[in-house]
Amino acid sequence: MALSGIRVVDLTRILAGPFCTLMLADMGAEVIKIESPDSGDPVRRQGAIKEGISWYFAQFNRNKKSVVLDLYTDEGKKTLTKLLSTADVLVDNYRPGVLTKMGFSEERLEEINPRLIQASVNGYGSSGPYVDRPSFDFIAQAMSGFMSVNGGPDSDPQRAAPPMSDLIAGLYCAFGVVTALQARERTGRGQRVESSLTGGLISMMAYLSAEYFATGEIPQRTGNYHPIVSPYGLFQASDGMVAVAPSTDTFVRRFLRALMLEYLLDDVRFQTNDDRMINRDVLADRINEVTSLRTVDYWIEVINDAGCPCGRVMDLAEVFSDPQVLSQNMVLDQVHPGHGTVRMTGFPVKLSRTPAKLRRPAPDLGADTEAILAALDDSD
Repeated sequence: MALSGIRVVDLTRILAGPFCTLMLADMGAEVIKIESPDSGDPVRRQGAIKEGISWYFAQFNRNKKSVVLDLYTDEGKKTLTKLLSTADVLVDNYRPGVLTKMGFSEERLEEINPRLIQASVNGYGSSGPYVDRPSFDFIAQAMSGFMSVNGGPDSDPQRAAPPMSDLIAGLYCAFGVVTALQARERTGRGQRVESSLTGGLISMMAYLSAEYFATGEIPQRTGNYHPIVSPYGLFQASDGMVAVAPSTDTFVRRFLRALMLEYLLDDVRFQTNDDRMINRDVLADRINEVTSLRTVDYWIEVINDAGCPCGRVMDLAEVFSDPQVLSQNMVLDQVHPGHGTVRMTGFPVKLSRTPAKLRRPAPDLGADTEAILAALDDSD
């Protein structure tokens, strides 16, 4: 596997950090999840619990090992120090400064292991006026500008339902880790990697931030309309809604041709994208008059055949039974001894020679403590 032989000490909990270490574990890294002796990661007790296991925890902690350490004790810190001396990567999602107070400053970690990659996921970054603030996904969505552009023009700002800032920050942190590992191949030295919930979402503002920088105008909420392209969005079929994404003039022409509305492009109101943006509601009404006459299935076939991106709005039951999704192995079943079989999402990154694999289920709390600590003692 791509990351076989890489040992990761995982001091993270909840989601952003565990998502980072999940991706490393799925690609073959040995991820040793350090948990407190009382009850471990709080996610063990969150979400739907079946046969004694949280499926939320199982999904984000597969392929990992669990070691219980009390890091408030000298013995726990001593053991962590020994473990770090054998590791390639340390990942934490503490607030900045917490590791230093525990006796593991950046300088101390470099003394323990100069090849160690020190990776951190936090709320706002490790400098600046908000450095000591706690943060969660909802706050990051609010403070990144992300929430301000979601929702309709007459609605309040809306959060995205998935915890986007956690997932993006975790993804960036994993990318930073593999980048730092590659750099270490040249330099022989580790370095610090950092991602933040707020910074990650800001980086994802895409054309919205570009338009703001160019014009100085604050983007307005446009609901399912695209902020800078028309027509683009959800259109009414006779039995539901159809998502259509004609992002360029070429796709617009294909879309309107499929609806036998190509002649609208001769209308001065719709000739350019700027014209269509100004008259977006009028154009959408004309499109809906046609699309409402046929079913979703009909339009998905016709519009896709015309070469314009189009799809149905699917709920999760439809998603996880969709033949394309299943063909990509995006639904996996894993047996958890003592807890039955857990269904979870699959691997989004496909490698042809060293693919991600399900190697082990999410561990019970402290399941690997004895074996890993015994191996550390044997190496003294």
